[in-house]
Parts: sequence; C-alpha cells; structure tokens
Amino acid sequence: MAEQKNIEDLTYKEASQELERIIRSLESGDMELEESLESYTRGVELLKSLRTRLSEAEQKVSVLLQDVDGTDHLAPADAASTDDKLSF
Repeated sequence: MAEQKNIEDLTYKEASQELERIIRSLESGDMELEESLESYTRGVELLKSLRTRLSEAEQKVSVLLQDVDGTDHLAPADAASTDDKLSF
C-alpha cells in the first residue's frame, strides 16, 4: 500500500472517501491476500474513527427550545445507533 496519512490527520470527508475506496477495492477481488488484509485493517480503523467522530458530533448537537415563559434552554439530541455492521 502507498504511504498513508495518519487517520487522526484526515478530515471526516477524507476518511469516509478513503473507506469507500477501500471497500470498492476489497469488493473487486483484485488484490493479493496481504494487501487485502492491510486494506481491511485500515478500513476497520477508519470506520472506528468515523463512528467516534460522528458520536462526538452528535453529543455536541443540541436543540434550542423555547420555554413557555420565554427562557431558552438546551436539550441534548439523541445519539444515532452504531450497531450496524460492515461486511466485506
């Protein structure tokens, strides 16, 4: 595999695009076993990073609600489910 940036240095968009490329490459079946294993490992690391980032973003998201008396308060949003599974 070519020299890769650290996952922490990738933007969310870059990480998701790289994960999509890895999935397409794995699905093509054109890689050698060693390269497939490296790609799969990188894909799992990217997926974990993306899920963590998404979860952190969801926790920061809050909805501004207007009370009956006119005072504002913040209500945290519900986090999305992360129980989906990727299969390669």
